[in-house]
Amino acid sequence: MPLEPVPAIVQKSWSELTTVELYEIIKLRTDVFFVEQRVDESELDRRDREASTVHLWIPGENGDVAAYLRVLRDELAEYGDAHRLPGRVVVGAAYRGRGLAQLLLARVVELFGAEPMLLHSQSYIQSLYAAFGFVVVGDEFVEGGIPHRTMFRAST
Repeated sequence: MPLEPVPAIVQKSWSELTTVELYEIIKLRTDVFFVEQRVDESELDRRDREASTVHLWIPGENGDVAAYLRVLRDELAEYGDAHRLPGRVVVGAAYRGRGLAQLLLARVVELFGAEPMLLHSQSYIQSLYAAFGFVVVGDEFVEGGIPHRTMFRAST
């Protein structure tokens, strides 16, 4: 049985994104976070366009975006010395079950694993991040109408 090819991961800064790429990223994020999960907070927080933000995604089969995440950099660490914050991790409904979020997270660890990182995980999916060395810190909280946990990953 032939092995499935490993999907390509695209990495760009805000200034490198095309309008089509940006549209497909925003479409995926709004389809999942607003339509499917009914998040009750603004999706567009202006952090996408910061020069230090890294956008990572896996292209879909029809010119869409199959999976996406962004990595922010905060000047002031929310916890410990973690200035890098992976977030907006999302996989389109048609692409789930293929391990795409894991591929994106592996790339984040490859790029930024030497730095401590922090993220806000939806509570039901924290095991995804635990597999990459993130551990829960603090109590559960509600963000966007969904229970979350703060998770920290020490530098390696």
